[in-house]
Amino acid sequence: MSQHTAPRGPAGAGERALAPDLARGFMLLFIALANTVWYLWAVPMGSMSAHPEPEGAPDSVAQFFTIMAVDGRSYPMFAFLFGYGMVQLARRQEAAGTAVKDVDALLRRRNLWLLVFGFVHALLLWMGDVLGAYGLVGLFLGWLFLRRRDTTLLVWAGVVTGLMVLLSAASLVGLALMPADQPAMSGSVMDDMAFNIGDPSLLGAVIGRVSVWPLIVLGQGLLGLVVPMAILLGYWAARRRVLEEPGRHLVLLRRTAVAGISLGWLGGLPSALAQVGVWDLSAAQSGMLALPHMVTGLACGVGYVALIALFSHRLQAGDREPGVVVTALSATGKRSLSAYLAQSVLCAPVLAAWGLGVGAYLSPWSMFLFAVGVWLTTVVGAYALERTGRRGPAEVLLRRLAYRRTGWEFAGGVPAPDARTASPEAPEALSEGLGGGPLTGPGEAKGQERTTP
Repeated sequence: MSQHTAPRGPAGAGERALAPDLARGFMLLFIALANTVWYLWAVPMGSMSAHPEPEGAPDSVAQFFTIMAVDGRSYPMFAFLFGYGMVQLARRQEAAGTAVKDVDALLRRRNLWLLVFGFVHALLLWMGDVLGAYGLVGLFLGWLFLRRRDTTLLVWAGVVTGLMVLLSAASLVGLALMPADQPAMSGSVMDDMAFNIGDPSLLGAVIGRVSVWPLIVLGQGLLGLVVPMAILLGYWAARRRVLEEPGRHLVLLRRTAVAGISLGWLGGLPSALAQVGVWDLSAAQSGMLALPHMVTGLACGVGYVALIALFSHRLQAGDREPGVVVTALSATGKRSLSAYLAQSVLCAPVLAAWGLGVGAYLSPWSMFLFAVGVWLTTVVGAYALERTGRRGPAEVLLRRLAYRRTGWEFAGGVPAPDARTASPEAPEALSEGLGGGPLTGPGEAKGQERTTP
């Protein structure tokens, strides 16, 4: 059993489940909406969030929706899919005959390289990087939980989530008892994040991003607990093929969608009301809403996945070919890592003070529209790549580094076709980075040969 085996190649286009790709493609819009708020560097940000004070109805509408439905709701969804993808990658490799220890080594390399990608992302463009957090948690939870029993996963997820719920309840009690003149805690990390975006010095901005990035990786990845819990739930769901076979899990998906999104939006409502001035709270009182907002974001992120899985099931049950919109969104999901990094390329040099500084001339509502435009640009780009059968450049690079080769081999040592002679009609179907690895459909079989990339 100590014999090393070569990992099989990427999943073919016919092997993919629609729901995960569609979820990632659509939810990248929420990533853009949440991140671009930080580029409003010329106006003072709020006491407990990056959102500045609204200056009119358009600002209030944009901020209300973003805080209630977007902030803290999209990255748990990607964490869930990241965990789901880790299990699917391991299962597909083992079904093709790859040794367990080689599969585990592949996952470790992949997560280590995600950490490197995240550091470079922060170094060059964006201090709020999530790749490093996913890579770190993937290493930690993969070691502790990937091979554990379902009961172990659910017990740990339940206990930690229950603890977060209790702490959230305590925060709400504290809010009710807190005097209005209570001084707020210092938001030093938030201040540092905002400062390096508004720093006109290129070198100063780089130093600021690199200084803050480790704190974000630890805080968002491990200490915040939301990402680890979402990944554990993704492990559990992947073992039941919930997203590949949604027809067998319709009751679970419906309940999760209704309960998760309802709880998430209700949990985001107090912060949204406080932001637009409907609920008058001091900075310290607003801070007591942070933990409930974060915990309900976990439920909301999983609920979004369930809702999109239900939509995908209905679409596929009708036995119709997906239209241009669905195809473009799923193409973006397949290339989620490239699309995520492309958002920073389109935003940071244009909006930050060290670049063109356009962020100084935008308001919350116009930045909302800018974010939508950035997302649409990545969707159009991904659709163009899909039409020509080309993979995302970031996915190609990560795969080559993780698999430690420039070509591909089947499990068992059979060489894969050279990439230079591969058919352009069979697009790459393995999505790395945001949302995880291969997510295959019901046609997966042991030893199944891969489609030419």
